[in-house]
Amino acid sequence: MRIISGKWRGKIITAPANLPVRPTTDFAKTGLFNILNNLLSLEDATVIDLFSGTGNITFECLSRGAAKIACVDASKLCTRFITETLKKLDATNVQVIHDDVLSFLNTCSFQADLIFGDPPYEFAYKQQIVETIFAKQLLNSDGLFVLEHGKEDNFKDHPHFMQERKYGIVHFTFFSQASGNSSTIKI
Repeated sequence: MRIISGKWRGKIITAPANLPVRPTTDFAKTGLFNILNNLLSLEDATVIDLFSGTGNITFECLSRGAAKIACVDASKLCTRFITETLKKLDATNVQVIHDDVLSFLNTCSFQADLIFGDPPYEFAYKQQIVETIFAKQLLNSDGLFVLEHGKEDNFKDHPHFMQERKYGIVHFTFFSQASGNSSTIKI
């Protein structure tokens, strides 16, 4: 995986082949962060990275100046890899949490500027994740929640739906506290 921008721009981080992950592609990640740059500032932001996997999104947010990041994954292999990589980067403002995402969300006690979720595409509880984030008011008033998913999932009727973007087979749905401009954009 490659860090696109920020203080570690161009840095390649190689994840072990045995991690149980489907990393966000560079193409989709570039598109995602181009959109995020226009919607919020990651400088000094608080970020929650759900289903962190390789830490791809965590490392990108960190490189771009995020002040505090909680990355959550149920796989010990993933959390171990993220922790080891953070030590190599000498990054101290990340809390690596080995936990089930739904359990974490139900006990989370702080708000974030950005919440990113990349569950396995076959994960059956995506809707529950969305509902929990808004029921527990885990976003700051101008914060965003971005959910990565496959084409089978549709969140356009959700009251906090903002927009959906497609990058090949990768879909990102953006949610905010206020409903947005119901749109789907294919790239």
